[in-house]
Amino acid sequence: MRIWPVQDAKARFSELLDACVTAGPQVVSRRGSETAVLVPIEEWRRLQAAARPSLKQLLLAGSARTDRLVPERGKARRRRAVALR
Repeated sequence: MRIWPVQDAKARFSELLDACVTAGPQVVSRRGSETAVLVPIEEWRRLQAAARPSLKQLLLAGSARTDRLVPERGKARRRRAVALR
């Protein structure tokens, strides 16, 4: 993974893009500090598909968080009652 100073990344963006596609993720730095990463679209889609919402996102969500946890009324599986001896 190569590190590109931002001025080089701006001046040679086509080369940066080609390097990303052929060699994988490329890091862009600003004032010596790693700032961003350019990744191929296939890897980005894989990462997005694997991502799960964080606890913070779940807690701050506007929709109910238990919708998927509680089965619809009347559709819950029930256990048979066992006679006590």
